[in-house]
Amino acid sequence: MSTFFPSVPKTMLLLITASLAVLLLAVFLGLATGSSGMNMAELWTLIFRSREADPVIAAIVWEIRLPRVVLAAAAGATLALGGLVFQALLRNPLAEPYILGISGGAAVGALLGMMYGLSSFPGVSLLAFAGSMVTLLLVLSLAGGRNAPGKESLLLGGVMMNAFCGALIMLLLALADDTRLRNALFWLMGDLSQIGREQLPLLLLLLPAILLIGLLARPMNLLLMGRESASALGIRVRTVSLTLLVTTSFMVGLVVSQAGLIGFVGLVVPHVFRLLVGPDHRLLIPACLLGGAAYLIACDLLARTLPAGGEMPVGIVTALIGAPLFIFLLWRSRS
Repeated sequence: MSTFFPSVPKTMLLLITASLAVLLLAVFLGLATGSSGMNMAELWTLIFRSREADPVIAAIVWEIRLPRVVLAAAAGATLALGGLVFQALLRNPLAEPYILGISGGAAVGALLGMMYGLSSFPGVSLLAFAGSMVTLLLVLSLAGGRNAPGKESLLLGGVMMNAFCGALIMLLLALADDTRLRNALFWLMGDLSQIGREQLPLLLLLLPAILLIGLLARPMNLLLMGRESASALGIRVRTVSLTLLVTTSFMVGLVVSQAGLIGFVGLVVPHVFRLLVGPDHRLLIPACLLGGAAYLIACDLLARTLPAGGEMPVGIVTALIGAPLFIFLLWRSRS
């Protein structure tokens, strides 16, 4: 079975090098662009000759822009990887956390934590994880169980849970006081502006989850052949599936608790890289991590620069890109 996918070291090295270069460029642009009018040369001086840099510019970059870029990279990588995992488990290219209602369930949990004044961790993050898990179980139940979810029933279940979570979110917003209402609305559309340096260590919890998914790349490849075939080849399908589902839901819940609802990243990025490198998850996992990080940084850059005054939530940009792609994929799947 080792020949089911070709040897990948050279391809992986080339892919990682190209993706890392794009990510570094996105990070540099994310740090250099903003309302303060700083140019590339000033950022270059700050990074490589910090003693000569303006203290005001240093404070803007390290205290405001860097945490935002780090959150965008972490959220983009997590959501792209989450979409890849759901698509592999359900063998459905239209599956992703936002469309299936997983992000909406996490948002309901996070809003509950915020309304009751819980700390970001563990309170809000744990409730976001619980919300994502409950929603996932309900969607899979509506789709006919974990063994053989159908494409139409899966999408219908996701739409139903999205609608229900949306109703719960509106109820929570109606009960919120005016001082929290605007921040909550902005957060629900994907807000990366509220992150601070003190919150960045929380994102380190994503690393063991990402590593665990990376170690399961080969079982994910075998799951593409079908659950029966994977089981015949020695894969403990139930254990692997449960591990991937819980791990991914934890990651999505953590990201939603920090960045709000950001849709369609898990649809766009895996689909693009699957067209470029094929179905091998040994390639797709690092590609989605690096590509998803660069993609969301770029979307956040557009969200900060497109409006004439101020900025708009990054979730608007990702929806404007991802929703037409989702419609196209849905139309193609029916043809």
